[in-house]
Amino acid sequence: MRNKISLKKNINTFIGFENSYKKSKAVLFGAPFDGTASFKSGSRFAPQTMREDSWALETYSPYQDKDLDDLKLFDAGDLELPFGDKKRALKKIEKLTSKIIKNNKIPIMIGGEHLVSLATVKALNKKYDDLHIIHFDAHTDLRNKYLGEKLSHATVIRRIHDIVGDNKIHQFCIRSGTKEEFQWAQKHTKLEKFSADTLNDTISKLINKKIYITIDLDVLDPSIFSGTGTPEAGGISFDYLLNCIKIMSKLENVVGFDLVELSPGHDKSGVSTAVACKVLRELTLSVI
Repeated sequence: MRNKISLKKNINTFIGFENSYKKSKAVLFGAPFDGTASFKSGSRFAPQTMREDSWALETYSPYQDKDLDDLKLFDAGDLELPFGDKKRALKKIEKLTSKIIKNNKIPIMIGGEHLVSLATVKALNKKYDDLHIIHFDAHTDLRNKYLGEKLSHATVIRRIHDIVGDNKIHQFCIRSGTKEEFQWAQKHTKLEKFSADTLNDTISKLINKKIYITIDLDVLDPSIFSGTGTPEAGGISFDYLLNCIKIMSKLENVVGFDLVELSPGHDKSGVSTAVACKVLRELTLSVI
């Protein structure tokens, strides 16, 4: 683990992310932080577990007829983040993201809990005007405070709204939250409950916008993705999410994305990690 991007190839990389930093279009890094997990912790182990398990994948996607080997991709490894200091952790993630985008590369982040997305959005919003967020999740994450704290995986989308403003957050497949969160969303975000049936229409309106995509993997039903800190029954299938990923290939200006909330230790079968790896491959091939 390290704080600085190495310009050398790393031994332990995600499959297909083996090019040099200088030549690469997109840079993968891990943000192993789960300091505000409210139920089951362990998502800090996701980045390294995904790298190890990714070698069971092929770089080629038969779903999209595309191959990671045809892209220029670099794996910068994991940031070293303090367990008990979320503000310092967020500052480190923001600093690294800022460096990546300063070099005109696209950041791809593996969490970690969902709070880590706040730091990447903060960095991107300083560079890009009119930034929009596409958000897949089981949960609204729109509380203003959780257990008295404004910085939490349960408040992350509310904090992102503080940065980007009204109607720039497009939430899909949401199936859990407080009554107040859903009411607040009616005025401030664009939220679709249970599905992403309006995704095509949303994409058509965002074609020329700068887009950041954040996927909380608990959007998937726990029957196929049990390895997460806050599993929520009634989720979508892998095939449904894959179709959404294909739809997002129409976007022309994706400036970054993340996958968060895999907690590999809570699925000893390894199925959840395998699913997360495939989502990362497919999303990379779709939008990079």
